[in-house]
Amino acid sequence: MTQQVEAEDKLASKEVIVVDKANYKKVPTRSRQNWLIPLIVGTGLGVAIAFGGMRFFSRPTTAPNQTAQQTEAPPSMSVTVEPVRSMQVARSLNVTGTVAARDLIAVLPQTNGLQIRQILVREGENVREGQAMAILDDAVIRAQIDQARANIESVQAVVGQRQAALAQARASLAEAERNLQRYEQLANNGAISRQELDTRATTTATAREAVRVAQANISSAEADVRSSRASLQQLETQLGQTVVRAPASGLVAEAIAKIGDVVSGSQPLFSIIQNNALELAAQVPAIQLPQVEVGAPARVTLDADSRVQLQGRVREIAPLVDTQSRQATVRINLPTTSLLRPGMFARAAITSATVPGITVPGKAVVPQPDGSGIVFVLTGEDTVQARSVELGEVLNDGNIEISSGLNSGDRVVSVGAGYLKDGDRVRVVEGARSER
Repeated sequence: MTQQVEAEDKLASKEVIVVDKANYKKVPTRSRQNWLIPLIVGTGLGVAIAFGGMRFFSRPTTAPNQTAQQTEAPPSMSVTVEPVRSMQVARSLNVTGTVAARDLIAVLPQTNGLQIRQILVREGENVREGQAMAILDDAVIRAQIDQARANIESVQAVVGQRQAALAQARASLAEAERNLQRYEQLANNGAISRQELDTRATTTATAREAVRVAQANISSAEADVRSSRASLQQLETQLGQTVVRAPASGLVAEAIAKIGDVVSGSQPLFSIIQNNALELAAQVPAIQLPQVEVGAPARVTLDADSRVQLQGRVREIAPLVDTQSRQATVRINLPTTSLLRPGMFARAAITSATVPGITVPGKAVVPQPDGSGIVFVLTGEDTVQARSVELGEVLNDGNIEISSGLNSGDRVVSVGAGYLKDGDRVRVVEGARSER
């Protein structure tokens, strides 16, 4: 027996050679008894852990009302709440149109056949009434003026000559009348024959006719003087017209004139937007014309420029409807602004009627893809309910009309609505604008 035990001890202490196939070397290993001990210990630990887990999952569960109390979270967000407002809402008719000059004035030359020598203004500049815009070549007119002045001097000299002739004719007439009177006395005394008296009478009549002719010649010469002076005045007027002036104050919309062009009375040189006044020529379907009234306010906007937020008024409704498009032109006066130019495309919301309605702040509405909206109504003290609403007019003060989905007296979340969902608990902060 003792020998058998010693043999087993030798076997246990004997090294066993194992070949490591991966590294092709011999690895010494201990006896089976040495590596069996860790295996037994690990197995025991695994059994212990398994029994412990079974005891943990076999514990009784907590009561339902106790779990709800432990998992219920306090309000996580502060919001501002405002009541739904009842007010008069202005209905509007949305139209589109083109910006145009209210009064576009063509600047025409007042004389023909002259060449443009100088241009003094450019497109986009403001001009005053009477301001010089272009200068025409006046050399020909100045030469004609000199000729007219020479003609005046000439006819004035003729007048002088004829006045001298008149004086001579009057002197001859006076002498003839004196001779006739003397011969009449001689004839009465019988000193001369009747024939001699008749001769003196004829001489006197001839002298009197000469005076009348001389007076007529003076009148004719004076008429020539007046005619020459009128021609001179006309030429001087044409000389003034060689300076093309603005007929009204406004903005130069077009500068058609070019240096060297020969002007014609029917060809405009410039166009002016009088007083910079613009209008929107909007197209309105015939079936909607009864909704539009002259004087109705209109809000004008521009897609290309968000700065354009103008308030205008309907000035005129065209009496005719286009037979092709079945639309009529409605002209809306626009305030003076540097943001608009004739030819721009713009939109207008024309106020057509005012009706009672309810509104909420714009921030209270969460837009939806289908064009509707969602608002969160405060129910109770701290719970919100999501409601789908139909949107109406967007007002100038930022409020939005609610056509359906809310009642007067409801309280809606005005700040923080974008972070809520139906059934959330909130903390109401009066006047606060808290956000997550």
